[in-house]
Amino acid sequence: MKLILPSAKYQASYCAYITELGDEERYPFPLDFDHHDFGAMLARIEAFRQGQNLPEGYAASTTYWLIDQDELIGVSNLRHYLTPQIEQAGGHIGLGIRPSRRGLGLGKVLLKLTLEQALQRGIHEVHIHCEKGNLASAAMILANGGNLHSEITDSAHPSVIQRFRIRLAQSIASN
Repeated sequence: MKLILPSAKYQASYCAYITELGDEERYPFPLDFDHHDFGAMLARIEAFRQGQNLPEGYAASTTYWLIDQDELIGVSNLRHYLTPQIEQAGGHIGLGIRPSRRGLGLGKVLLKLTLEQALQRGIHEVHIHCEKGNLASAAMILANGGNLHSEITDSAHPSVIQRFRIRLAQSIASN
């Protein structure tokens, strides 16, 4: 398995991933980008990485694809910094695993690899959030050294949001 930047090489696998997701809510947010013009989608993802053409409230972010034997099996998005909006609810990292590959511990692997990228960017404390009812995400965060910092509700998020923090120097070394 390897973590890569998005590439046209994986267009067929990406499209199959999107089809597999069906109508479920997509995480992380770049999975919502229109992929019918694949080159334009890749350019948009790269623009976000460069901090260009960001919608209000968004932070520059890098999207990563988790690849296993030429199949796209997971996607993560690492925000380079926190805006007030995503510090409240969103955090540094969003991620998702292809439905057919869930329940195999791949989310833990994807988060660990994304945390390594965060550390390389100089981020030493990662904020990562999930809905309280999402037990699989909470377990993945805890397995990567997460500590529950707080729980919130607000008008934009009707469910309780659990906000975890991961101190990177120690958590990556211990995993």
